Amino acid sequence: MDAREIRRMKPELTRYLNRFADCFASKDTQAHLPVYVEGQLSDLPRKSAEPIALAAGVPVRTLQEFLSQLRWDEDALRTRLQKVVAAEHASPHSVGIIDEASDVKKGTKTPGVQRQWCGCSGKTENCIVTVHLAYAVDDFHCLLDGELFLPESWSEDRARCREAGIPDEMVYRPKWEITLEQYDRAITNGIPFEWLTFDEGYGSKGPFLKALSKRSQKYVAEVPVTMTGWLTPPKVTSRRSQRTGRSARVPRLTKDSRRPQRIDELLNSHPKLRDQAWTRYRIKDGEKGSKVWEVWEVKHAMLVRPTKQGLPDERLHLLVARNLLDEAEVKYFFSNAPEETPVTTLLLVAFSRWRVERCFQDQKQDIGLDAWEGRRYLGLKRHLILSSISYLFLARMRTKLRGKTSGTDHLSSARGGLGLGAELVA
Repeated sequence: MDAREIRRMKPELTRYLNRFADCFASKDTQAHLPVYVEGQLSDLPRKSAEPIALAAGVPVRTLQEFLSQLRWDEDALRTRLQKVVAAEHASPHSVGIIDEASDVKKGTKTPGVQRQWCGCSGKTENCIVTVHLAYAVDDFHCLLDGELFLPESWSEDRARCREAGIPDEMVYRPKWEITLEQYDRAITNGIPFEWLTFDEGYGSKGPFLKALSKRSQKYVAEVPVTMTGWLTPPKVTSRRSQRTGRSARVPRLTKDSRRPQRIDELLNSHPKLRDQAWTRYRIKDGEKGSKVWEVWEVKHAMLVRPTKQGLPDERLHLLVARNLLDEAEVKYFFSNAPEETPVTTLLLVAFSRWRVERCFQDQKQDIGLDAWEGRRYLGLKRHLILSSISYLFLARMRTKLRGKTSGTDHLSSARGGLGLGAELVA
């Protein structure tokens, strides 16, 4: 937005930011909030603290201290943002989307920086990685949370962590544990998720999928071909064991039961998938534009997952989707939804991940999500939260100007509509 557009929206922006006023200990500190947010919403070519401060006519050092030193409650700010979404954009048909963002950084001082896979460049780079939870319903989407992924090399070097202001209690955690904490926090703050979806980086983590099922959270997860299971459930018997010092019945597979197979092997060898005709679907790709459609061929079956002990466990949907324009591109999905859930509903959730990619793209291009420049963890954490607040304002204004509500249904599911602002045709 240019200066004229910001001035026109200034009353609306002021009312919006006043909802976060009690997260600041003093009015002097609170006064920096509109400076930073207006800078993020502006048409500045670079939206780090320095150019924002210079454009607003405030000392650069002051705005830098606002991010990394001044006292205010950034956790309360994030909670307030989520409560605003819960109160004013809630829908029983919403989708939570889990993904990560990466930013190339120079040097060794940026918190969490190291040579690691960098999604934004598609190769291993010196970068930082942040884990995010997004919320989408109909044509509305926003980021609810973001947290730094702390590599093991950093976690093991506490002197380096203290120099970057990383708390001693913050240690290396797998990304799925970080996002599970984000999910729990959002649920506590009243965010409703009909569905969760995520890529195979998270779908490959069995403990994560089990944790979601224990929380009664439906998901559609992209999974790697190395995942295993049975399309025909195996038979289980039991035998006595003397290992514990007393006789006990121990379940095991019968001798004639097959071991679980990889899902790509099931596709090619098991009659339920091998002999099943491909069903063709046209799916609108919102990330590439409203007029771009992709054609996918899909097969579906119910699959039984194995436990660590190799015994049958949870029964899940297995979807296999093949790109008609590139048959080498095959995607596999698991879902713990009720068995009667239509395949169209599962597909629409599975192919809604473009919404979080759009959030990242918009926030980097329009808000300056990747423009943070600093060496203190607190500054990065606050920047992530402030960027989400700025983007939520843009999302709300877009919805308001379009004259639409964020709960319109487009596709029937087992329990009603699923408003995702997308289309799918069989």
